[in-house]
Amino acid sequence: MKTYLPLDIQTILKPTNVKITDCKMPISLILTDSRKLTDPVSTIFFAIQTKRNSGVKYVDDLYKKGVRNFVLPAAVEHDVQYGFNRLADANLFYVKDTVRALQILVANHRSRFDMPVVGITGSNGKTIVKDWIVQLLGTDRQIVSSPKSYNSQIGVPLSVWQMAEEHNIGVFEAGISEVGEMLNIQEVIKPTIGIFTNIGQAHDENFINREQKIAEKLQLFTHCQTLIYCTDYDDIHSMLSSIDVFRDKECFTWSSKNKEAKVLLNEIKSGSKSTLMKIEYCNNEQWVEIPFSDKASVENAMHCISLMLFMGYTLEQISARTRNLTPVAMRLELNEGINDCLLINDGYSLDLNSLVIALDFVQQEQQHSKKTLIMSDIIQTGIVEAELYKGVAKLVEQKNITKFIGIGEALCRNKDKFSMESVFFSTTSDFLKHYMFSNFQSETILLKGARIFEFETIAKVLQRKSHQTIMEVNLEALVRNLNYYRSRLSPNTKIMAMVKAFSYGAGNVEIANTLQFHNVDYLTVAYADEGVELRKSGITLPIMVMNPEEESFDDIIKYNLEPDIYSFRILDDFVQAASLYCSEDEKISIHIELDTGMHRLGFMEADMPELIGRLKEAKAIKVKSFFSHLACSEDPEMDYFTRSQIQKFREWSTLLKDRLGRKDVLCHILNSSGIVRFPEAEMDMVRLGIGLYGIAPDPEIQKQLTLISKLKTKISQIKSIPQGDSVGYNCKWVAKRDSRIAIIPIGYADGLDRKLGDEVGKVLVNGKVAPIIGRICMDMSFVDVTGIECKETDEVVIFGNSDSLHQLADSIGTISYEVLTSVSQRVKRVYFWE
Repeated sequence: MKTYLPLDIQTILKPTNVKITDCKMPISLILTDSRKLTDPVSTIFFAIQTKRNSGVKYVDDLYKKGVRNFVLPAAVEHDVQYGFNRLADANLFYVKDTVRALQILVANHRSRFDMPVVGITGSNGKTIVKDWIVQLLGTDRQIVSSPKSYNSQIGVPLSVWQMAEEHNIGVFEAGISEVGEMLNIQEVIKPTIGIFTNIGQAHDENFINREQKIAEKLQLFTHCQTLIYCTDYDDIHSMLSSIDVFRDKECFTWSSKNKEAKVLLNEIKSGSKSTLMKIEYCNNEQWVEIPFSDKASVENAMHCISLMLFMGYTLEQISARTRNLTPVAMRLELNEGINDCLLINDGYSLDLNSLVIALDFVQQEQQHSKKTLIMSDIIQTGIVEAELYKGVAKLVEQKNITKFIGIGEALCRNKDKFSMESVFFSTTSDFLKHYMFSNFQSETILLKGARIFEFETIAKVLQRKSHQTIMEVNLEALVRNLNYYRSRLSPNTKIMAMVKAFSYGAGNVEIANTLQFHNVDYLTVAYADEGVELRKSGITLPIMVMNPEEESFDDIIKYNLEPDIYSFRILDDFVQAASLYCSEDEKISIHIELDTGMHRLGFMEADMPELIGRLKEAKAIKVKSFFSHLACSEDPEMDYFTRSQIQKFREWSTLLKDRLGRKDVLCHILNSSGIVRFPEAEMDMVRLGIGLYGIAPDPEIQKQLTLISKLKTKISQIKSIPQGDSVGYNCKWVAKRDSRIAIIPIGYADGLDRKLGDEVGKVLVNGKVAPIIGRICMDMSFVDVTGIECKETDEVVIFGNSDSLHQLADSIGTISYEVLTSVSQRVKRVYFWE
C-alpha cells in the first residue's frame, strides 16, 4: 500500500509548528521503533515519549539512514541539545503529543474505508478471538487484523494503518488499563461490529469498581451497528440494558443459560484433546467441534461462531472450519532451572483468569510429575479476601499442583485454606532469605506474581547458571511456522515434525512439548536415545526413529518407539527382537523406507517382491507408513527428477498396500520444500523439518517464516590495541591501525566454527557489523569493534534472523542446517513466547 499523506496534514495533526520541504510525501510505513526500519524513503517516524525512553534520541541515526519525515514533541523544537532544524531536507512536524498525533493521523486513514470492521475488547481472550476469526474467515475474506497482541494506544493505530483497498474486513483488538483510554482507540478503529469477550480482574486496581471498567470498555462500541456478547456475564448484560446508547442497538447474544439469547450453547462434551458443543440457532441444532478441551477455548470459540452466524454462515459451514482451529501461543518464558527443574516465568501480572491459563499451561508440561506454584497476593480483585483465596486453593488443587509457595500478607492470612504441601512468606525478600532452594529437585516451577512483588528476583535465583552465551528459542515463531505450513495442506493431511539433531539445535523436550500441544501427528528423531528422552519427559505422540541400531531395539520396544526399517538385515533383526516381547495379539509399529532415487537408505524396486513376502510372514510387527526422501525438492532445475521420485513412490507404495491388503498404511514423501512446491503429492502425511525452524531456500517462502533461534553472547572485556600488535593464537591477526577489540565468551566448543576467524565471519555489536578477528579459541573469540560504541557486557549477536544465519553459513561454504545443529548443548537454551 502506497499512501500519500494529505496536503492538509497540518490540520490533521494540529502541529505547533511544521517545517515541510516536500509536501507530496509518499508514505506507506509508520515507524515507532527505530530498530524496525526497513524502507527509509517511505517512512514517517513518530518519536514516542515513555517513562523509560524517548524516541527523540533516535532521530539523528534514522536521518543518517535516509528517513526524512518525523513527528516530534513540541517541547524539543527549540532545544539546543537536539537542534533538529539543522536537518535541511527533513519534514519536521512538532506536536503536543506524538501518541495522540499518531492516533489522529490513523483515524483519518481509517475514515477512507467503508468495510465491516470488528472491534474486540474484554479482560481475556482478545488475541485468541481475533486470531481465530482470521483463521475461520481467511479462506473467503481478505482480512486486515492486529499483529500479535497490538491492542494498546500505540499498537491499535499501527494495526489500523495496515488497512488497504484490497481488504474487505478488518479485525482489531483493543485493550485498556485505566479510565480515559478507550475513547481514543474507538476513534481509530471505528468498529461496525463489536465483540465484548468477558470481564475479569485484570487492571481492577485502576478503576473505582467493576462497573466503571465495563463502562470504559463499552466506549469502543458506542457507534457499532451490532454488539456480540455472552449474556451469562450478568454485570455486562445488566449495564448494557441500562445505557441509552445501547438500548436500541442490535445485540447478537449467546448463552449457555439464557434461552432469550440468539445463539444457545445447549450442551458441552469435553474430551482429552477436543470439545463438542451442541449449538442452537434459528431452531437449527448442530454439534460443532473444536480441537481444545479447556473452558476458555469454548468461550472464545462461541464468540467467533456467533460472529460467523451473524455474517450469514450456516452451522454446517462453521463446523467444517472450527475443527481445524490452531492454538494461539501464550507469552511465557521457559528456562532450565536449578537442580533439573523447569522454570515457567509468568511473574509480571496476576489475576484469576491469567492464573487459570498459566495453570493449564503447566498441566501441558509433561517433563516432571511434581509441579510447584510460587504465587503472590492477587491485588484488588473486588472479591472478599477469604472467598478469593478459598477459590484459589480449590483451583490450585484441581490443577494438580503438588506444592504451593505463597508470598504476601493476604496469602499468609489465608494459609489454612491450602491443603497441599505449602509454605508462606510475607514478602519476596523473606522468601529469598529463608527458603532452602536445594528443596527444588526435578520439578516444574510456575512463577505467577503481581509486578509489585518483583518476582524477577526469584527467577534469577531459580534459573540454571550458565555462561553468557545463550540460544534464545522463540516458541511463538515455531508455532507460526507450523501454522504457515499447515495452511498449505489439506485439513486431513497429517504432519510429522522432525526433532532430530536436538531439534536442529533448538532443544528436544520443549520443542517436542510445544509441537505436541499444537497437535502435530508424529515426531521423528535420528536415534533411539533421543526418543527415550522424550518419552521420559512425558511426550506421548508417536515417534519414528530414523536410525535404529540393534543395541537400541530393547529401548525402542520398551518406550513404544517406531523404527524406520530400510534393509532386510534391520527388518530380520527387529522382527526377531519384537517376537521375544510380543504376545500373539500384540504388534509393534514400524515404518518402511523406500529408495526412489536419493540412494541413501531404503528398499529399491528390485526388493519389492521379497519385501512383500517378508512383511506377510512377520507376525510381531505392523507397518504404519511407507515413505521416501526427496533428493532435491527445492531446486526447480531438478523438478523432473523430483517428479520421477514421486511417481515411483506412488507406484511402489500402491503395490505394497495392495499385496499386503493394507489400505490404512500412511504414505509420505514431501519435506519442507516439497510441501510448498509439490502440493499434489502431500498424500496422507508430510515431514516438516527445517521449515519448522524458520529456514527456506525459496526467498518468497522465507518471507513467511521466522527463524526461531538467536545465538547471542556478551562482551567480556574491551582492549585498545596499538597498530602492529597481534591478537590471538599464532599471532595471525595484526592490527593495521590503532584498534579496539572485544573479547566474547564463545568459541569452537560452543559451535562457533574456527573457519569464521580471521575476518571471515561477522557479528552484530549493538546493531553494528563487526568482524571476528584472529583464531577462534575453544571458549573465546575476538571481535574488532573499532568505531563502534559499545562497553563490556553489551550484547553481541552471532545470528538472529535468517539473513544473518545464511550469511554466516555462506562465509564458510556450508549450509544453515550445519550452523544450527553445531551449536553445542553446553550453550543454554532460553525458551520464550512473544
